[in-house]
Amino acid sequence: MKIGILSDTHGSSLYFDKAMELLSDCDILLHAGDILYHGPRNDLPKGYNPKELIKKLNETDNILFVKGNCEADVDQMVLNHPIQSPYAVAQFNELRFVLNHGYTESREEIIEKSKMMNADFLILGHTHVKEFTIDDGLIVINPGSTSIPKDGTHSVAIVEINTEDNEDSLEHCGCGCDHEPHDHYEECECGHDHSHEDEIIIDIDFYDIETGEKIEEVKSF
Repeated sequence: MKIGILSDTHGSSLYFDKAMELLSDCDILLHAGDILYHGPRNDLPKGYNPKELIKKLNETDNILFVKGNCEADVDQMVLNHPIQSPYAVAQFNELRFVLNHGYTESREEIIEKSKMMNADFLILGHTHVKEFTIDDGLIVINPGSTSIPKDGTHSVAIVEINTEDNEDSLEHCGCGCDHEPHDHYEECECGHDHSHEDEIIIDIDFYDIETGEKIEEVKSF
């Protein structure tokens, strides 16, 4: 499964198109807020055309939004997708993604609430700065801004989740017992469960949407 993460599009149809060149094959898109309006503190981004962006977003049927600080009531009137607030939650198999734009509470409070929601991933926006942090097992991702970056790169992130067929073998058990890969714990004196399980493999990458190149260095808090 491939999950595309973007944020802070701020009404730029041009940069949304550039983002979608990288995200078009994703199964689901997670948008961390500040969708249509550029905001009074920002200059107009290149390609600023909220009406055109509205049309493109409404034609995108696999996108989930969380409310940003630049969203207004009228934004929900023109978008066909719900703008959830203050949190949005998405579950993909065993993995739970929590989205919050990152402005209504402190970072610490948002992280703690996400952990209370049993989140595996927390997706943030607002800062326009890319971030990849692991906080006590919680993976925190800020994809940066597609249209008005404050770290010099128009960017998105992609999380790819794969399952690998994992047949338990002797190496997977610290007991040193002698068992076949298909043995179950009932057949093993060590009491460990040697039943067949799939291993989840997660790849997380950030991309420059102007060049299409992978970004190797991302800020961590």
